[in-house]
Amino acid sequence: MSYYPNDRCNLFYTDTAEQNPSLENKPAVLFVNGWAISSRYWIPLVEKLTPDYRCVTYDQSGTGKTVIEPSHKPSFTIEGFADEAAALIEHLGLDKRRKLHIVGHSMGGMVATELSLRFKDSLLSSVILACGIFEENAFTSAGLMFLGGLIDFSMNFRNVFQIEPLKSLFIKRAATAEIGKTYGDIIVEDFTTSDKDATNAVGHFSIDREVLRTYTKHVMEIASPVLCCVGMKDRTIPPEGTVTLFNTRKQKASSPTRLVQFMNLGHLPMLEDTERFSEQLTKHFEFAEDFHNKTPQRDLPAETIRIE
Repeated sequence: MSYYPNDRCNLFYTDTAEQNPSLENKPAVLFVNGWAISSRYWIPLVEKLTPDYRCVTYDQSGTGKTVIEPSHKPSFTIEGFADEAAALIEHLGLDKRRKLHIVGHSMGGMVATELSLRFKDSLLSSVILACGIFEENAFTSAGLMFLGGLIDFSMNFRNVFQIEPLKSLFIKRAATAEIGKTYGDIIVEDFTTSDKDATNAVGHFSIDREVLRTYTKHVMEIASPVLCCVGMKDRTIPPEGTVTLFNTRKQKASSPTRLVQFMNLGHLPMLEDTERFSEQLTKHFEFAEDFHNKTPQRDLPAETIRIE
């Protein structure tokens, strides 16, 4: 566990190569968090992927242990969050060779997409988890407007989620399957203690039409293999959006795209079923390495995989 001071903040991060230097030459996986949550929820997955991968997690500005200095006024935008992650990638030397996988969850999928374009020469693959796109029509416009109002309400009264039964309801909205008390407490604590300005900004730009259009365009431009993952019982973000993203990229992108649907999981499959989620990540990472090495690619299931 370390801190990396940069122009935006004093960034807290973990790098498994710090405890085990032999991992420095392994393929690296950078995990990009979702909205109003620290990097702690990646811990079970990191434990599964180690020692085959060098795993790097970090707390985005406004969350967890990362400190925004009083003199700093960072911009809470996709580009701003990508700037701090890019600085960390360069600080750790993850941009020096093609050994980098980037995994983005929820809002972090937007940041991961931006990073995938910035570091295209270092990128082995991208994973976009629960971060979809939606057709532009009156129905989705009304839905986005409602979600914006829900974000404002949640932020103004978020401390009530520390009290039962609202605490349990909050956790159940995030995770359909059981994630245990430890991680349930973490999800609630992170949401209720995150920086209000950062959390408000992220909540609103995540549903901004222009931001979503740019995100859609950029996902199509990723030149490395992309894995789209979604829990089909996600109550936080409609899972159909990730399916739409997969279908759109499959039609328009030049590099391979695959979709994994966890039929009985919600918004946090890395906690709800760590074993099977890590298996799918590993298969994707191995496929991507073969893709870039131009070696015969390992047999994989169909482009769309349904896991019951």
